[in-house]
Amino acid sequence: MEIRPTTTEKDFDVFVDTVHAAFGHFRETPVEGGGLWWSALEADRCLIAQTTDGRPVGTAATHSFELTLPGGTLAPAPGVTAVGVLPSHRRQGVLTAMMRHQLTALRTQGAFLSVLLASEAMIYGRFGFGPATYTGHLQVPRHRSALAAPRGVLRGTAVGPGTDTATGTDNGRHGGGTDGEATGTAAGTGNGQHGGGTDGEATGTAAGTGNGQRGGGTDGEVTGTATGTAAGTGKGPDGGSVEVLRRAECGEILEEVYDRYRRATPGALSRPRRWWAVRAGQPPISPAPRYVAVHRNAEGTPDGYASYSIDSGTLTVDETITTDDTVFSALARFALGHDLVTKVVFKHVPPEHPLRWQLVDFRAGEVSGAMDWLWVRLLDVPRALTARGWLTDGELVLDVDDPFLGEHDRYLLTVRAGKAECVPTDREPDLSLDIRDLGSLYLGGTSPSTLVRAGHIRTHHPGATTRADTLFRTERPPHCLHWF
Repeated sequence: MEIRPTTTEKDFDVFVDTVHAAFGHFRETPVEGGGLWWSALEADRCLIAQTTDGRPVGTAATHSFELTLPGGTLAPAPGVTAVGVLPSHRRQGVLTAMMRHQLTALRTQGAFLSVLLASEAMIYGRFGFGPATYTGHLQVPRHRSALAAPRGVLRGTAVGPGTDTATGTDNGRHGGGTDGEATGTAAGTGNGQHGGGTDGEATGTAAGTGNGQRGGGTDGEVTGTATGTAAGTGKGPDGGSVEVLRRAECGEILEEVYDRYRRATPGALSRPRRWWAVRAGQPPISPAPRYVAVHRNAEGTPDGYASYSIDSGTLTVDETITTDDTVFSALARFALGHDLVTKVVFKHVPPEHPLRWQLVDFRAGEVSGAMDWLWVRLLDVPRALTARGWLTDGELVLDVDDPFLGEHDRYLLTVRAGKAECVPTDREPDLSLDIRDLGSLYLGGTSPSTLVRAGHIRTHHPGATTRADTLFRTERPPHCLHWF
């Protein structure tokens, strides 16, 4: 068997045909506007496995991504993708040979890690990949979707869309009710938002010479929807606004906002310009019809968006992108307040996200679809551990086994003032672990104690697990939502 890169356009066509055949699919028919998932592949990063008589039987490729590490470092992260073996040649060592060839080549090219999304969780651990980020869905019934006023701020202070009181010369939102709820009025010369109903839901009045938003409901729900570009925007007391655009109207905004988000979010991957240009991937990158709620700050600069669609009464948010929790809350409030909707599903909600805690009815937020997302494979342990940032000082001796690449090494990891040094050592280890488990720990999404309790990491000294938990801890769980 020979494994070789694609070097010609004909080679690339063979690659695409082979990977489709491996999964039992046919090529999609090209449509105006792009959207073919394989159009984002880089031909010079594709591999074909072929038999001695030249028949293609397997494929593997990588994308050129950047991964944001804890501490904010942007690291090159080859994204393994399009891995497939024809059904006629499975369990004959083709996949193992391709993965060994690919990982060895990536290391030679200078990569200290690689990432992938696992189609099946049982496949890639043996090649040294470990699940490192996690994601899930949050479903909220429309009639139980009221958001509570924040308890950690002074009463009467404008803290965000739809909470407490607000006045101004622009647009206003306000609420009124009983049992200690925030009340007040707002008036302005622009647009107004308000809700009306019973049983303690947000109520009030708003006046303005422009377009308004209005909602009504019962049982504590909050209703309303932005009217879009034709009718105007809805503004909050902080001066921010939410505007509804069609996907085709805001491509540059999505690209710019996502790039700011991924640079500030550990675990996030870049979306290269090529992806946006050929519309490859999942919504909102793909040409699939979507509305986009774009949040702008007081100066009018886009600082967040939520891509969504509505089907059979369910509003599904593909992704909510922002670096600001207040902006996330404003976009969530927009989605939860949409008329003629019975349920809102937020996809790709990070672990421990505060949205569920913001609901008046905590049990209204149902977590579903919890799953692993990004898998990490370390190729150079010292370089990887010194590239990321650290919150606390300390040291650990790590005994790392890499059976797939036939390596076994011991390292002294020392952290001072957020920077790490990682050098070979012959000291007795604190922890013994497989390279896949170190990949799971790397971004801070999995704690060492979890894998100790699972029996995957062996601890050699009292207190070593606690020290490892403290050292690998990150400010927030890493999160990735890019599909590839």
